[in-house]
Amino acid sequence: MQKLLAPREAANILGISYPTLKQWIYRGKLKTAKTPGGHHRVPESEIDRLFPKKLERGDIETRRGNFRKISGRNQLFGRVLDVKYSGLLAQVTLKIGEQQITAIITADAAKEMRLKAGERAAALIKSTEVMILRV
Repeated sequence: MQKLLAPREAANILGISYPTLKQWIYRGKLKTAKTPGGHHRVPESEIDRLFPKKLERGDIETRRGNFRKISGRNQLFGRVLDVKYSGLLAQVTLKIGEQQITAIITADAAKEMRLKAGERAAALIKSTEVMILRV
């Protein structure tokens, strides 16, 4: 069974205001489940559906403004699935579309960013080599 989120929590994850999310619900852009008390709950699958599948294209000035102030361009945007702490390290798992990616970072960094399950995050990939595995 998939997790259901309160509308305010879903709005925070999607990076939109609570009133905007409510309008999306009323207009049918966002499907919800209702509690026995009549309150809306947003399934995780709806949040995943609304995440962009690819970076939007546009003129160079528009694209430049959308990038974070960092030189790495290999950024994969998704949602935090889990954060596990173990001593000085934290294991962070992101869901990006239908895939998952896990990174080991310092526990201090994870705490400083206040990473929690359900929140938006990006994986920044910077590597000097790429390996391919035949599947």
